[in-house]
Order: sequence, then structure tokens, then C-alpha cells
Amino acid sequence: MPGFDDDPFDKPFADSSDVFGDPSITQVTRNTQNMQNSLEDYNPFDNERPRPQTVVNPTNNVAVVQTSNQTSNAVPPNQNAKSVISTDELQRRQEELERRAAELDRREQQLNGANIQHTNNWPPLPEKCCFQPCFYQDINVDIPPEFQRVVRHLYYAWMFYIGTMCLNIIGGLILLLHTGAFATFGLAIFYTFLFTPASYLCWFRPVYKAFRNDSSFNFMVFFFVYFSQTCLSIFQVVGMNGSGYCGFITAISHYGGSAGDVIVGILLTMIAMCFAVCATANILMITKVHSIYRSTGASMAKAQAEFTSEFMRNQNVQQAASSAMQSAVSSQFNTNSNNSSRY
Repeated sequence: MPGFDDDPFDKPFADSSDVFGDPSITQVTRNTQNMQNSLEDYNPFDNERPRPQTVVNPTNNVAVVQTSNQTSNAVPPNQNAKSVISTDELQRRQEELERRAAELDRREQQLNGANIQHTNNWPPLPEKCCFQPCFYQDINVDIPPEFQRVVRHLYYAWMFYIGTMCLNIIGGLILLLHTGAFATFGLAIFYTFLFTPASYLCWFRPVYKAFRNDSSFNFMVFFFVYFSQTCLSIFQVVGMNGSGYCGFITAISHYGGSAGDVIVGILLTMIAMCFAVCATANILMITKVHSIYRSTGASMAKAQAEFTSEFMRNQNVQQAASSAMQSAVSSQFNTNSNNSSRY
């Protein structure tokens, strides 16, 4: 029928094949597909790839995915940068390593056995001398690092004391030439030759062995002898006339009206001041060593036990004890045999 050709409901479907061919719909479809492809390829754990950015076109309200080609110029910090170490720091570390190496060597020698023989190096005498060194002394090896400074100060105090005794001989010689008195000069020589080896053997070697072996017995010997040395130093500072010491009393008594008397008095006063320095050093060192001794937990009982063990470990004592035991057994056996023969 001719009326059906003009049906208005047939026109919308007449061009149904060209619906998706509209340019606006085609652009939206293409942009949507590009956005999906970009989102599928995005890796959130990839820090080097730029993140996609969605930009809305205000003209047609179409979402467009854009990627930025800009890369960050930030440079990560260099974690391998070396710090600058000063020369003083390097020297301090080297000294610390040397102290640790000396301490390890000392402990290794103690563990390997205490019977290691060292070449005697004290007193430092020339090889062609008729006397040879009698002791082995090396503070850097024998003494623990924390006590080396104290032992060195004690050794310096001993050397200063010996030097003062030599100056005392010079003072006695001055008095001999000035007044003709021979007593001070003769006694000064005698005391110097007596106290030089006695002070080393009686208080420096005990304190050296005490710090080396942590020996309570040697500490006790040191305290007893060094206290006597301190009292003697105070007496030397006073220096009465004819005592053999050029102390303050001897120096003051020789000041006179002449220039020679004044010079002699000044020289003797300088020697008396040296004795005063020795006495002060002795008081300070005995106080320091006593504080270290108390901090180590040592006691008189420990010293007695150590003395007993060392005394009984001595070969001469063991031989004497065995000889006494054999004599007692033989005498008892002879007595029993004599009594049995009577019956």
C-alpha cells in the first residue's frame, strides 16, 4: 500500500547501519579504548615509568589519558661517600691498636706459660761493661694498658729521687769546700749508693710485679716499703745539720752576710726543694696506688693465701720440708727399733 511508504516509525531504523559511523561516537569510543589500554599497561610498582594522567577535555567532556615524559632530575644520595678522617684520629686509632696488640701478646705469653725466658735489659748497660743487666723490664708488654701510666709515673718518681740524691752529693761537696765539714759529703755518698739499688728492689720491683701479675702480696710489700720511703723523704726535706741531707734547716743555717754564704744557701735551698718534690710525689703515688688496690677487691687474706702458696711452691722450701720429713721419719723408726730391741 502506498500509505506504508510514508510511515514515520520506519525512518529511525532506516539508517541503523550508520549509527556507529557518527564522528562524535567514534571519537568517544577511540578515546575510551586508549584510556583502558593505558590503565592496563600501568604498573604501580615501577618507579621509573611515569604515571598516566587523566585529562578531561572541556569541549566535549571526553577523558583523555596522558603520560608525562618528564623525568626527575633528583640524584639519590651517595651512600658510599667516605667520611674525612683527621690525622689525630688516625694516630689515636693506631695507638689503640698497638695497645691492644701488646695486651694480646702479654696474655698469650701468660697462657703459653710463665716460664718464658726474656733477655735482661735493665739496667741499660753497654755490652762491653763488666756488669750485665739483672732484670727484664718492659712496661708496654708486661703491664696492662690501664695501669701503664701509673707504673711509668712511679718509675719517673724513682729516677727523680735518684737524681736528687746525686744533687745531695754535690751539696755535700759544696759544704765541704765552703766550711770544711766532711760529714755531710761522706754520708751523702753512702746514702746514694745504699738507697739507689734498695729503692728499686724494695718498692719499685714489687709494685711492677704487683701490676703485672695482680699480686696482693707484692702490693703489701710495696705499701710497707714505700710508706717508709715517704717518711724518709719528709726527714730529708727537713735536713738537719750533720744528717747527710741538704734540707731546709741546713740551707737556712748557711745563709750569711757574705756573697759566698748567700750563694751556698741558695744552692742548698734548691736541693731541699727537690727533696720536697720527691716527698710530695711519694704521697700522691702511694695514695693513687692504694685507691687502685682497693678497687681491685684485694685484701690481706688474699695476700696471705698468695704468700703461702708461693712459699710452698718454692723448690728450696720443698727440699727443706722433704729433708725434715725424712729426718723425722728416720728418727722415729730408729726410736721404735731401739725400744723393740729392749724387749
